[in-house]
Amino acid sequence: MLVVVLALLAALSNAAASVLQRRAAADEPEGGAGVRQAVRWLGKVLRRPYWVAGAGMLALSTVLQAAALGVGSLALVQPLMAAELLFTLVVGSVVFHRRPDPRTWLAFAALAAGLAVFLISVAPAAGRSTASAGRWLVTAGAVLGAVVALVVTARAVRGAPRAGLLGLASAVSFSLTAALLKEVTGRIPDGAGAVLGTWPVYATAVAGAVAFLLLQSAFRAGTLAASQPALTLGDALTSVALGWALFGEQITLGVRVVPAVLGVALMGAGTVGLARAPSVSGSWDAASRSPGTDSPRSVP
Repeated sequence: MLVVVLALLAALSNAAASVLQRRAAADEPEGGAGVRQAVRWLGKVLRRPYWVAGAGMLALSTVLQAAALGVGSLALVQPLMAAELLFTLVVGSVVFHRRPDPRTWLAFAALAAGLAVFLISVAPAAGRSTASAGRWLVTAGAVLGAVVALVVTARAVRGAPRAGLLGLASAVSFSLTAALLKEVTGRIPDGAGAVLGTWPVYATAVAGAVAFLLLQSAFRAGTLAASQPALTLGDALTSVALGWALFGEQITLGVRVVPAVLGVALMGAGTVGLARAPSVSGSWDAASRSPGTDSPRSVP
């Protein structure tokens, strides 16, 4: 029961962090395209109370998830974390004073259920605590290529597609950050020199910073209904792949291939439903502004 409570609280904190930081992004006018404008926009957003509160919730979610993993297995915690999708709608409805349309609720429920069923079915067995340099070189190159491709593609589109692509790029980066953190913790028994004197700890900081910047770009680009599913699903599924590629975490489906396929089907149905939902391209989580001004006004 304790691990269930901790994992659900972590999912709730993660959802609150996304909603609050999206609110801060929605309150700030975009100010045009280009790197300079994006940096200026980010500097303003970081000073907003909503963003600071979201950063605090993100830190809390990290602590809660670590505590959940300390008393329970990854196979139990990860499926429970899929509840973040539904919590995002609940918290967002409170923060933005608007309710998402029914199609969005159904799509998010299908995505959360599908992800949970899939992760339970393919829950990998424990592997090595560290990975070889060769494995890291190949895997990191593939991940970097995927992130660059997603970012380049996102630059060519606008609105919900851009938010989804940037959310997915952020998810892949967060998964790489988690894998690097696992490498760092795996070297702790060898002493401080094996941690501070080698590359993984510094690569973790760089990957985390890139993931953070991509996440803020996703919040700037479009609605939570567009970015949050890509973020949650992408993080979970990429983590499974990295666990297999780097640390030899084996997946043995057997008779569980049926629920795994069912989980994929539910995620597919949720994705199709979400693409057609008005909330994706609508103003559910956008701050209302007075006509002719850049000042946000209260959302009715």
